[in-house]
Amino acid sequence: MKFLSSFFSLFLIFCLGTKISWAQDFQGQAVYFSKTTVDMPNFGGREMSEERRKQIMERMKSMFEKSYTLNFNRTESVYAEEEKLDAPGQGGGGWRMMGGAMSSGPQYKNVKENQLLIEQELFGKQFLITDSLAKYSWKMGTETKKIGEYTCFKATAEVAIDSSNIMNFRRRDSRNNSDNTASDSSSIEKEEPKTMTVTAWYSPQIPVSQGPAEYWGLPGLILELSTDRTTILCTKIILNPASKVKIEAPKRGEKVTKQEYAEIVKQKTEEMREMFRGRGGNRG
Repeated sequence: MKFLSSFFSLFLIFCLGTKISWAQDFQGQAVYFSKTTVDMPNFGGREMSEERRKQIMERMKSMFEKSYTLNFNRTESVYAEEEKLDAPGQGGGGWRMMGGAMSSGPQYKNVKENQLLIEQELFGKQFLITDSLAKYSWKMGTETKKIGEYTCFKATAEVAIDSSNIMNFRRRDSRNNSDNTASDSSSIEKEEPKTMTVTAWYSPQIPVSQGPAEYWGLPGLILELSTDRTTILCTKIILNPASKVKIEAPKRGEKVTKQEYAEIVKQKTEEMREMFRGRGGNRG
């Protein structure tokens, strides 16, 4: 009996050790499609035809529609845009130029260490945004829906708009300005700071507190996320892929906090605005 008891104890230790090893090795990959809408009712001004306006908006599509991959384990994740080549002749005027001037690199989240790292390039200079993870006050709902084969629950949170994100800029409305020169529709104006409602759909079937972009903090992977302008939808999930991806924190660039980086973006945006005004705007 003593032998059987000892054997059973060793068996439990072995099983527990195997389970812990599996938990530590667990990894997944999620592919997301992101689409952002931009409020530009007077884009191009009255002199631009509707057909021409549609052509330019189509050329700008790659700036507002993107694919991302999230590699994650129990505590860490890296969210990175999938690289793609633009079609020949793809333009987009001033908005395209501003988008190219601000290039987002990988975003790393470590929920155990409460750490956020983002590589960001701005006008040819590399920055490494180093900060704590944002604290989201999620309101858990009971509403559910299926995304693929996963049952997801709804959660919402009020979040301050990120002033360092170029997608949070809008075009000046010429109807509210009597000066025809100053109200050129290609001027760019930053919105006043405000909050927005973020809606997330997460699945407890994938019990990791991760999600796309900087979002996290729910008892399951976020498979869909919507803000006032952007919708991010998971289109593919692979759990425990055969080929493991090494999840590493980014290291390149001058270290700044999110607040410091937002101030740098604000300054550069003012410079861009003055440049547009100085040359009479971009006529497409």
